[in-house]
Amino acid sequence: MLKEKTILITGATKGIGRSLVSKLETQPNVRFALVARSSELLSELQEHLQRQGHECEIFAGDVAAEPFVISTVQRVVERFGSIDILVNNAGIGRFGEVEGYSLGEWQQLFDTNVTGTFLFSREVVPHMKQQGRGHIVMVASDVSKRVFEGGSAYCATKFAQDAFSMALRKEVRRFGIKVSTIFPGLVDTEFHAEPEGDPTHQKWLRAHDVADAIFYVLCAPPHVVIDELMLHPMIQEY
Repeated sequence: MLKEKTILITGATKGIGRSLVSKLETQPNVRFALVARSSELLSELQEHLQRQGHECEIFAGDVAAEPFVISTVQRVVERFGSIDILVNNAGIGRFGEVEGYSLGEWQQLFDTNVTGTFLFSREVVPHMKQQGRGHIVMVASDVSKRVFEGGSAYCATKFAQDAFSMALRKEVRRFGIKVSTIFPGLVDTEFHAEPEGDPTHQKWLRAHDVADAIFYVLCAPPHVVIDELMLHPMIQEY
């Protein structure tokens, strides 16, 4: 289903993004456009993919920086001729009581989790409309649907991301563009205070579990769109 598709992934070098790249590289002739902050990690990933026979372009920068996003999408289209899939995966978390947040911390969360999603989606939509097809996947969180103590800012960004996704889905569906949102529960990645692989994460989801879910959504037949998919470890009650 994904043969010869051009796939743009943000937050591509770690966690869910990196696991998704590993999953997708098993597909023949997938073309990768990878976005992250670390140019070093991106270069290592590019070399790996090229050894596997894939074309890959890399872009190091901030997903909330409008000039960077505009330039990245333009360069991907120029290089590959199209963008078939966008995976808005980049995200950060910060937690604590509300009086402990600075305005800068609040804005940084919204910049990465919400503005980055908006900017990349806005820039790829015209190209997907012209193609008459496309798929935008948002990697959100189960806290897009619920809240928890100490998560006021983070939950607010994920609710906003979900609302944006739902409205965008209605807006672009008639143009043949799919919008899908993934809502993972607890995932063992560097995202948390404890290191990846910490014993307290033993029964959590793994990044590859979420990557498998995204892959499943991407492989739906052309006439099927999976609007939303939520997944949890068995130990987590929603």
